[in-house]
Amino acid sequence: MSAGISARLDRISTGGRYLIVPMDHGITMGAVTGLKDLESTVDGVTSGGADAVLTQKGVADRVHGNTNGSGYIVHVNGSTTIGPDENDKRLTCTVEEAIRAGADAVSFHINVGSNYEPEQIEDLAQLTGEAQRFGIPVLAMAYARGPGIQGDEPEALGHAVRLAEELGADVVKTGYSGDADSFEHVCESTSLPIVIAGGSKGTDAETVEMVRGAMDAGAAGVSMGRSIFQHDSPEAITRAVSAVVHDDHDAEDALSAAGLTVEA
Repeated sequence: MSAGISARLDRISTGGRYLIVPMDHGITMGAVTGLKDLESTVDGVTSGGADAVLTQKGVADRVHGNTNGSGYIVHVNGSTTIGPDENDKRLTCTVEEAIRAGADAVSFHINVGSNYEPEQIEDLAQLTGEAQRFGIPVLAMAYARGPGIQGDEPEALGHAVRLAEELGADVVKTGYSGDADSFEHVCESTSLPIVIAGGSKGTDAETVEMVRGAMDAGAAGVSMGRSIFQHDSPEAITRAVSAVVHDDHDAEDALSAAGLTVEA
């Protein structure tokens, strides 16, 4: 690993653990709750302990100045929920453009097992080569998605994260298999740091318990979007997740530390 990649990984993590809040959903879903006033949301989650936030390049100017010293990741491909196929992620940015936008890292979404897997493999392989030349880390969002694939099946998730490592990524994000025991296989499938996706917004307890399970299985953290930025208090839920990721609290203590109600 080059000195540049190592230094930039330190900017988007704390002690090798990651709390990333992706907010690239504006291209996918539109200006949903939590993203209209992007500036306030970025300020809230980074005040709550997020190590980094993630957006598409076009809103970089709305991110900078609100990160409270946290890192910034630019996402480089995308699709929409109203297009012909959401799995068909197309390139939206180069590494050089991301650097000009102030990025500490870039991220790329690949749907392993989808009809678009071949092109996305080529794009990710090219991206990691380009990123290495610039000394900038790559976060691969590697999901198991496609015909006949169960997206939370440990074997499929394990294949997805291993693919990311084989193609040269530095950190890999994937879905959660549902429990710590099954997720151990996913973590053992790669030497890369693994961060889990949050998916659609659940209860506070569900969110924090999922994070606790992933960390117990060997994950390095989370990359959670809607569960955090659509919360009534993005800062508070970020504090709760941070308490698990960075301070190793159990779910109940994490919720209490963040001032959130511990459900019976």
